[in-house]
Amino acid sequence: MLDKLQIVKQRYDEVSDLIIQPDVISDQKRYVQLNKEYKDLGKVVKKANEYETLLNNIEEAKEIIADGSDAEMVEMAKMEMDEAKNRIPELEEEIKFLLIPKDPEDAKNAVVELRAGTGGDEASLFAGDLFRMYTKYCESKGWKVSTVDFSEGTNGGFKEIQFEVTGEDVYGTLKFEAGVHRVQRVPQTETQGRVHTSAATCMVFPEAEEFDVEINPKDVRIDFFCSSGPGGQSVNTTYSAVRLTHIPTGLVAQCQDQKSQHKNKEKAFKVLRSRLYDMELAKKQEADAAKRGSMVTSGDRSAKIRTYNYPQGRVTDHRIGLTLYDLSNIVNGDIQKIIDELMLAENTSKLKELGETI
Repeated sequence: MLDKLQIVKQRYDEVSDLIIQPDVISDQKRYVQLNKEYKDLGKVVKKANEYETLLNNIEEAKEIIADGSDAEMVEMAKMEMDEAKNRIPELEEEIKFLLIPKDPEDAKNAVVELRAGTGGDEASLFAGDLFRMYTKYCESKGWKVSTVDFSEGTNGGFKEIQFEVTGEDVYGTLKFEAGVHRVQRVPQTETQGRVHTSAATCMVFPEAEEFDVEINPKDVRIDFFCSSGPGGQSVNTTYSAVRLTHIPTGLVAQCQDQKSQHKNKEKAFKVLRSRLYDMELAKKQEADAAKRGSMVTSGDRSAKIRTYNYPQGRVTDHRIGLTLYDLSNIVNGDIQKIIDELMLAENTSKLKELGETI
C-alpha cells in the first residue's frame, strides 16, 4: 500500500508543476484533464498523509511502551496506538476505493433523454413522473436542469423529453439510470381497478466538449421550423427551432427550447456531439461489462433495470436485487440510496478486477 501511495504522491507533485506551465495552460484539453487529475489525486494524497501519520503514531507509541519509564505516558501511548489500529483498516478500505482508476467521463455534464415505451398514455405519464423525479433529485444535488426538446403526451406527461444537467460529476452519477424503467399501477383511466404495466426508457449521454468530437459541417443537414411548445406567438410563428441530421450516422438532434434560433442551434450541436460521443462510449462500456461480468453500467439500453410497484409501495433495482419499500419518497427525487448501492456494486466489481495490485 505504501509503495502505491508513494507513486500517487510523485504523480501529484508532477501534475501540480505541469498545470502552471504556459504550454499546458494554452492547451485547453490537456489543461482540463490535468486539473481533474490534480483534484482526484489530491483526495488520495490527503488520505495517504493520514495513513502515514497513523503508522508513525503506532511506531512512536511502541517506543514509549518499550521504554516504560513513565506510567502515565505509557497509558496515553497505549490509547493512541489502539485508536490508530482501529482506524487503519477503515482507512485502507477508503484508500483502495480511491485508487480504483477513475472513468474520465464521470466528471462530465450529461444529456438525459426519457422516452415513453409500451403502455400508451400511461407510459407518457410515467415518463413525465420520471422527469419530475430526476428534476427534484438534480435540485437536491445543486445541479442545473435545462430542457432541450420535448414532445407532450396526449393526456399529459411526455412521449419524449430531453434535458441537459450541469454540475459536478453529473454523468458519473446519472449513468446508473440508463435503461428501461417499468411501472406497475392502476391508470387513472382504468375503471375496473386493474394494475397495468408500462415502461419508459432513460438514456444518459456524457456531454461532449468540442475537443472530444469534431463534426464536419458538410456532414450535417440543418432544418429550421416553428416551435410547438409554450412561449406565445413569437415561438409558434418564427422559425426558431432547429433540427440537425448527421448524414453519415443518421443521428438527429433538435432543440426548440430557446426563443433564439442561434441558441437552439448551439444546444442542438451540443446534443449531436454528445450522441456521437456516446455511440463510441456504449461500445466501450459493453466490452468492459462483458470483461467484468457487470450489469450495472453495460451500455445495454434495452435492459430492464428498475420496477416501480405502486400497489405495494415498492421499488426494485433488478441489477443488484435491491428492493426498497419507499416508493413515495423515491418518485419525489430521493434516489441517492439506490445510486449509492449501484456505485458500491460497480466499485466492488472494479476492485475484484484489480485484484492484488493495490
